[in-house]
Amino acid sequence: MAQTPAHPFASALKTFKTASGGSGKYWSLKELAKQYPNIAKLPVSLRIVLESVMRNCDGQKVGVDNVAQLANWQPNAERTEEIPFVVTRVVLQDFTGVPLLADLAAMRSVAQKLNKSPKTIEPLVPVDLVVDHSVMVDHYGTPKALDLNMKLEFQRNNERYEFMKWGMQAFDTFGVTPPGFGIVHQVNLEYLARGVYKAADDKADVPTYYPDSLVGTDSHTTMINGIGVVGWGVGGIEAEAAMLGQPVYMLTPDVVGFELTGKLREGVTATDLVLFVTAILRGEKVVGKFVEFFGPGAASIAVPDRATIGNMAPEYGATMGFFPVDEMTLAYFKGTGRTDKEIERFEAYYKAQGLFGMPAPGELNYTKIVRLDLGTVSPSLAGPKRPQDRIDLGHLSTKFSELYSKPNDANGFNQPADKLKIRYPLTQSGQGHDAEAPAPAPGAPRQVVEMVANRSTKAAAHVSANAPAAPKGQVTIGNGDVLIAAITSCTNTSNPSVLLAAGLLAKKAVEAGLTVKPHVKTSLAPGSRIVTEYLEKAGLLPYLEKLGFYLAGYGCTTCIGNAGDLTPEINEVITDNNLVAAAVLSGNRNFEARIHPNLKANFLASPPLVVAYAIAGNVMVDLMTQPVGKGKHGKDVYLGDIWPTAKEIDDNLHFAMNAKAFRKNYEQIAENPGKLWSSIKGVSGDVYNWPTSTYIAEPPFFEGFKMKPAATNPGFSGARVMALFGDSITTDHISPAGAIKESSPAGIWLKAHGVQKADFNSYGSRRGNHEIMMRGTFANVRIKNLMLPPDEKGTQEEGGLTLFQPGNEKMFIYDAAMKYIEQEVPTVVFGGEEYGTGSSRDWAAKGTQLLGIKAVVARSFERIHRANLVGMGVLPLQFRGADSWQSLGLTGHERIDVIIEGELRPMMDVKLNVHRPDGTHQEATVRLRIDTPIEVDYYKHGGILPFVLRQLLAA
Repeated sequence: MAQTPAHPFASALKTFKTASGGSGKYWSLKELAKQYPNIAKLPVSLRIVLESVMRNCDGQKVGVDNVAQLANWQPNAERTEEIPFVVTRVVLQDFTGVPLLADLAAMRSVAQKLNKSPKTIEPLVPVDLVVDHSVMVDHYGTPKALDLNMKLEFQRNNERYEFMKWGMQAFDTFGVTPPGFGIVHQVNLEYLARGVYKAADDKADVPTYYPDSLVGTDSHTTMINGIGVVGWGVGGIEAEAAMLGQPVYMLTPDVVGFELTGKLREGVTATDLVLFVTAILRGEKVVGKFVEFFGPGAASIAVPDRATIGNMAPEYGATMGFFPVDEMTLAYFKGTGRTDKEIERFEAYYKAQGLFGMPAPGELNYTKIVRLDLGTVSPSLAGPKRPQDRIDLGHLSTKFSELYSKPNDANGFNQPADKLKIRYPLTQSGQGHDAEAPAPAPGAPRQVVEMVANRSTKAAAHVSANAPAAPKGQVTIGNGDVLIAAITSCTNTSNPSVLLAAGLLAKKAVEAGLTVKPHVKTSLAPGSRIVTEYLEKAGLLPYLEKLGFYLAGYGCTTCIGNAGDLTPEINEVITDNNLVAAAVLSGNRNFEARIHPNLKANFLASPPLVVAYAIAGNVMVDLMTQPVGKGKHGKDVYLGDIWPTAKEIDDNLHFAMNAKAFRKNYEQIAENPGKLWSSIKGVSGDVYNWPTSTYIAEPPFFEGFKMKPAATNPGFSGARVMALFGDSITTDHISPAGAIKESSPAGIWLKAHGVQKADFNSYGSRRGNHEIMMRGTFANVRIKNLMLPPDEKGTQEEGGLTLFQPGNEKMFIYDAAMKYIEQEVPTVVFGGEEYGTGSSRDWAAKGTQLLGIKAVVARSFERIHRANLVGMGVLPLQFRGADSWQSLGLTGHERIDVIIEGELRPMMDVKLNVHRPDGTHQEATVRLRIDTPIEVDYYKHGGILPFVLRQLLAA
């Protein structure tokens, strides 16, 4: 019988001791450093990755050369080598988790058809799905909002939740945190992360332990970096491969050190800090790099603030925003209910590895060092269209006024300056109308609407008698009006310092006699149930409620487009008058049309500033010099009058860290998940039966699957241009997200299948059905295909449209794609800088593939989306130097050849031939952004999913 070969680094397996006399084995980096002395100066984040590479070195997926090249990492070397990183676990949110589960179910169907055991398809690492993206703010401003919103959530998503219940019983390592517990990243921080993990198959008396590491199907998985966990967001495609035993492959990264010194000034929040960090690092161009924080300022920052900074890594473009493990980390673990034994083992492991403590300046080698004195951070917001566009609080009013009339390419709104200050009465014509309904006939009678209170989207107003003009005190709507004020998103809504600050500000505002105007849609959607508990114990929740910030749900709401609609009357005023109205939210994303399709200006702000702007009512109020509002007896009340002091916040922080409360809360996942979740019934069995559903359908990615891939040249000729895009096309623009318009291809399909408009739900909730998703790809209401000529005023038409060739016929991109596929004509998309920034949406790549698009040619790509395109068998091609589709003079009428000579190789040069209608042609050289050898294999197999499936079935 053949013996198992010895582990090539067996001598590195050592034993550590805990303070109470326990012990465990670990793969010692100090021992490995005897062979590779360079390890002692490696950044902490790279050493954690190195431990995984060493531990999983098997000579097949991970080789000795992989260990050597990472151990010898040099700060400024050329990055050509890939790292095979085997993660400890995988975390999913439900929007991305459902299609991933559908892919796994489809793999099992394939296995059954090929007479293989369906159980061959099984996650090899723990997988946790947290349902947090499905609650919408339909009801608000009422004590019943939470219950009403959750009931609607379960009604809308019953079929999805039944599918999840099937997954829980079908797969051994697949767990679900039900709706209503919190946002995935906060649940991950407070509960799922255990510090160090024991090998699942280790039955020894002294088991082997290793650090927590993960990938997640949400960009903001990086929030976990705040507790020293190496992890980042990937698309569902890559996450599937990770859970099925594949390493996560990546180019060896640069590591940018970010040195923090000093301390924050009075009145400055963690949100202000993170907006500073985001703006600085976006300017440093850290896309695809690790950022590691160090120095005395970093050591002084509490874990919730570290997590807030880590959360925003996708916004500054980095793979991670990492803080090493230190005493602050241990204090957080203790305060959030981890056991003494777990914390003791966690501390002992990291100290044995030499990974404990915040590095001092000069201690480690970094590719580059960026510095920030915390004392220079000032109160800030970001927007109105991108999270990296930081604005000092005192400059917001003038900045908005400037952008109002600036052109679109200058980040403006292209509106006549003389319309800025005009206000319009809130009126109703019959039933009102939304953005896609026809405007009322000229001269039709209108009724004046009186907003009575924040109640719900459908019951926030009543109609007075017909009136020709607005009476005194009648609600009017104008540019810059804050129509949504939301304390929402993973970034801030579980950070005690900023949430307590919001509660304290609300208390002072109420006591001063301030109120929120009734047409402002206010909501509180915390990241964790614990938030409600500590706000109640601190006595602050009633004051937030008095200002309309009633609990609306525990989940990712406004920040992902789940803000719910505005009233028809408000939508009508906005659309009839082309108003640039605003949302202020404590979120991390504010891309165009993300928050609400009719709100063009969206600003990220700390929770206390969200409350302040809800009271002020308009972003043109300068909160640094003008009153927030009028209080008792008509007295002007300024922001400084109601802003909480650092001492007031500190005096309440003890309410937030209660280990007993954390343990009690998370025990309910198994013991008492709630009546709504318990009432969901899923089918049983190892293979899903694919019942007829408009939510879940068997994905088409394995149609005609064979154990051997067809050998084809990836080049193609005669392709038509589907779209010409500018810079910063996000996955929000590409991937179906937000509300489904009745007149869109997806809406038409739903109506044809008997679904009423009221039951459309969102694109995100229907990600398990490819028929919906492919129809919604490139269908964002704000996307601008520059193939379409601008109108006589120079305004570019918006929406998912293209010009079908030949003939220049304008139609939906989906309809054009189906015609091209029917004619067997390949298509390409052209883009500018930062193509695919934003959320890690695998459907941005899946939809692109299903539309028959063979290649995307851009000036640069966001990391996750580039990998996802390769993972779906779509070629990412990058212009070289100053080349662009504009420099090639493309109009969209051309035919395109992509010529690949010889064997497919990473980062090879590819020829692009452009054939113009007049018979002339032009050639350009572009770079193939298939970056690593394993990605070449993925592409040759038609994508990562067929590649992994073939491996599993062959084994």
